[in-house]
Amino acid sequence: MGCGSCGGGKPNGCKSNGGCSTGSCNRLNVHDWLRNLPIDDADSSCKIIEVSFSQGSRKEFYRNPTLQYFEKGEYITVEGVSGFDVGEVSLTGELVRLQMKKKNVDEFNAEIKKVLRKSGEKDIELFRHNKDREREALARSRAIAKQLNLQMKLIQVEFQADGKKATFFYTAEDRVDFRELIKIYASEFKVKVEMKQIGIRQEAAKVGGIGSCGRELCCSTWLSDFKSVTTTAARYQNLSINQTKLSGQCGRLKCCLNYELDTYLDALQHFPDNAETLETTRGTATLIKKDIFKNLMWYILPESSKQYPLSITRVREIRRMNATGQKADELQPVELLSNKPKEVEHQFVDVVGQISLKSLERNSKKRKEKERENRPDPRDKRNAGNQQQSQQRPPQQKPPQQKPPQQQQQRQQQQKPPQQQQQQKPPQQKPPFNRQPKPPQDKKK
Repeated sequence: MGCGSCGGGKPNGCKSNGGCSTGSCNRLNVHDWLRNLPIDDADSSCKIIEVSFSQGSRKEFYRNPTLQYFEKGEYITVEGVSGFDVGEVSLTGELVRLQMKKKNVDEFNAEIKKVLRKSGEKDIELFRHNKDREREALARSRAIAKQLNLQMKLIQVEFQADGKKATFFYTAEDRVDFRELIKIYASEFKVKVEMKQIGIRQEAAKVGGIGSCGRELCCSTWLSDFKSVTTTAARYQNLSINQTKLSGQCGRLKCCLNYELDTYLDALQHFPDNAETLETTRGTATLIKKDIFKNLMWYILPESSKQYPLSITRVREIRRMNATGQKADELQPVELLSNKPKEVEHQFVDVVGQISLKSLERNSKKRKEKERENRPDPRDKRNAGNQQQSQQRPPQQKPPQQKPPQQQQQRQQQQKPPQQQQQQKPPQQKPPFNRQPKPPQDKKK
């Protein structure tokens, strides 16, 4: 997490007062592993301090004439252009000499600027005030460059702590005539203007981001020198020449292609040279790739898509035969044994009649019977509800119901003995009388 988002200007996670080890708070950070070692001779100790600016995006060396002890991450005031600047101590002690040797800087050079003092409250307040102007100045400077139709891209604006100088970092494909632009910037921002052209890789380092590996960009965390990267590095590592996969965030080839290149070159020394083709009775075998981990060379025959892995010794034997004018009958490829367990194919088995389902049916019947016993009867609920309603309502006298004569006759017949029922004959049913419909009569109006 960056210092600006933590609150208070210090990261809340690492508690290192501004020196965050992840690189987002202080990029290009260096661990001082000689920090707690005692110094035998104070006169022979290194009197140079490495100071970082803009959260580690720019580092410079300053001389400490008073031999005052400074802690890492402490703000100090140093000499600037016609004024002073405020930076953060990134490295002290003997490791500074190693950094100066790496960057070809002479320790006794008289042009090295000096450290003035520890930064006070006024220095830090003025420093933060001018830092807050950078974002607004960047937007305004881009608008001015667009009005002048200059083919350039402004990346960053860095103000000096006292506000007397501003450095504009930009990228451009061709040379840019920005003499008129400098006059407008000087009158607009009231500062001394310095223009610095940087490359596309330096632009990605200043902007920062996350790479395809899931980590922060190497150029924005620890990588300071950029070496040229070509597609031959990808060919040596048997990588497919895919521009989208091999390009980084800057649009150039990834710098990490050079990290393992030396290992691949050392391993490829054991492989035979001039073995791109092998003459066989089936045709000319063409080399596809080399596997340095298994020491195999993969070939393919014409009119076939099958790949044949050959050992290095077999390839040398075929090369000797071809040198004498002979052709190999067979390539004799190596059988590759994979560590993965083989998948067993399940065969069909007829199990009809071997498994009885009677036990399952019994269990299901028992389960259903238990569910029926435990299930409440809805009729009981209705009877209980009817009883409650009858208790609440007063009893009403119902009038005697007169039964129809047909029902009375049926009851009398049921009460008679069976002999009388036999004696009684059923009444004869008369045939229905069909009446003819009358013809319609005309009504007189």
